[in-house]
Amino acid sequence: MSLKIAPEVRVVTRINLHECEVLMRKQCLFLGLLVATVCLSAALPPNVPTGTMAGTVLDAHGRPVAGATVTMQTSDGSRPYATHTNANGHFEFARYRTGQYDLRAYSQGMFSDWTKRISIRSGKTTEVTLRLPPAATESVVVPN
Repeated sequence: MSLKIAPEVRVVTRINLHECEVLMRKQCLFLGLLVATVCLSAALPPNVPTGTMAGTVLDAHGRPVAGATVTMQTSDGSRPYATHTNANGHFEFARYRTGQYDLRAYSQGMFSDWTKRISIRSGKTTEVTLRLPPAATESVVVPN
């Protein structure tokens, strides 16, 4: 026994599915914008003083290091942030709360020392140079 559905029902079903799909897309877009707005407003309340931390990562020979990861965290160890250097070894953390921060760089298995208690001041850019140590060399002694 086969069940036959009238053509009118199929058309109505297609229209309803299409309308539902459009409505769901609109709702998802609205919710996405709402979540983004809440996250951005919670991240930094209005009238909080901010500044910028910027600088360069250099290798042991004084050459800029492209693609290095720079980590910045508040000096109490909370709120870590990370960015990467550009082709000229430059990095920037723009519009962060004023306060004391610690920074270090990482590239190809090498970490710079932590540069501690660097101040971000309101409306100012603090420049920092991070230096990676020389790559470790391995020597093998072969007995005769």
